[in-house]
Amino acid sequence: MSRPPFPPFSRETAIAKIRAAEDGWNGRDPAKVAQAYTPDSRWRNRSEFPVGRAQIEAFLTRKWAKELEYRLIKELWAFTENRIAVRFAYEWHDADGNWFRSYGNENWEFDAEGYMAVRHASINDVPITEEERKFHWPQGRRPDDHPGLSDLGL
Repeated sequence: MSRPPFPPFSRETAIAKIRAAEDGWNGRDPAKVAQAYTPDSRWRNRSEFPVGRAQIEAFLTRKWAKELEYRLIKELWAFTENRIAVRFAYEWHDADGNWFRSYGNENWEFDAEGYMAVRHASINDVPITEEERKFHWPQGRRPDDHPGLSDLGL
């Protein structure tokens, strides 16, 4: 099995890879999302360091149980042969109805088959009001005509 597009990346293939990742995460299916990573993928996500698909799936299960009505937008920052740097923002609320916008940056490294082998994420949460939300599409994939981060001034 493989996960195109493959390195080395062009601007177009890096953007396609980013959109595929965004779509997967917006689908919020931990088992499916975990399959985009190598079996021994290494992560740094805030203060957690999952290794391998089973730990990634467990991490995502916990994440999406806490971060309700999760909606994510990712955008290309830079790329090289087998690495992509991404900036992102996502909106969610907790069980008490408090809304947040989480801003972050990710550095990704891929193997030759297109699986992500390394993911480093730095993320900051900012409380927002429901009126300050900018991501209003129905749960799931962001519509193609919905503005991206730069268009939204984020």
